[in-house]
Amino acid sequence: MTRSLTVRAAAKINLHLGVGAPREDGFHPLDTVYQAVSLYDDLTAYAADDWSLTTAVAAHLGEVELPAAGDNIVDRVAELLCARRCDDGCRPTARVEVSKTIPVAGGMAGGSADAAAALVALDRLWDLRTPDSEMLALAAELGSDVPFSLIGGTARGVGRGELVTPTDDFGAWSWVVVPDDRGLSTPAVFRHFDALFPDASPEPAPAQPVLTALASGDPVALAAALHNDLEAAAVDLRPDLGDLLARGESEGALRGLVSGSGPTCVFLCESAEAARDVAASLASTRPVVLTAHGPVAGAHVVDTSPFPEN
Repeated sequence: MTRSLTVRAAAKINLHLGVGAPREDGFHPLDTVYQAVSLYDDLTAYAADDWSLTTAVAAHLGEVELPAAGDNIVDRVAELLCARRCDDGCRPTARVEVSKTIPVAGGMAGGSADAAAALVALDRLWDLRTPDSEMLALAAELGSDVPFSLIGGTARGVGRGELVTPTDDFGAWSWVVVPDDRGLSTPAVFRHFDALFPDASPEPAPAQPVLTALASGDPVALAAALHNDLEAAAVDLRPDLGDLLARGESEGALRGLVSGSGPTCVFLCESAEAARDVAASLASTRPVVLTAHGPVAGAHVVDTSPFPEN
């Protein structure tokens, strides 16, 4: 029996994000390629007689607005797993602490990472032994990015992004990540995409160019293939992001890209050393500049504490 365990989950970036016109249900069909990168949230779950959830936010993320008590995605994970735990209804029992370093509302799936970490942690804490297929189905109920946060590495996502297949990736990719303390609403960016592109194709732009570049392991080839259909909408809402992308490329990045719906911007560099140089240059005018590498693992246990044996 486990007394406590800590699960680590990574941020994601979209190397390709093709967006089709909205369907009748309001969702946009996506063809995307995710990569998990080395920025993490850690979630620790302790055995307890009741339920509590606290979140500590890294200083570099600044003042961020977190969901109200009981409305966090981790609360939703607990409810879903609790329903599986007993048929006649039960209340979750655990003390959960989240340590966040992934940018909040930054297009890097920090909330999805927390959900994936909670699925792994609570499933093991409660000894549910949920099969992988069912775990992925639960993840898809929670959000389009959550299945990938479980899997990690590099993967292609279709549908709403929740149908995930790992893909060949023979590179070791070096990134500079520049968060922004002014978040961008994902629904607002999608609405602006619809306004900018009212005649968008029902089918999203295919991901094949990025998949081919990943298989080559060549950062120059990957830089040329990077694509994000939401970037134009994000930059139109926030023109300063366009200025930042241009600056990063002028400082030596192979390519700059808005991460998902933004406002975080990421820069692919030729090597770890080149990423450090670009980061140092951008840090002269930006309060927070991070370096990261990818791909890295999905949600995984990094520490456990068993109950002592009698």
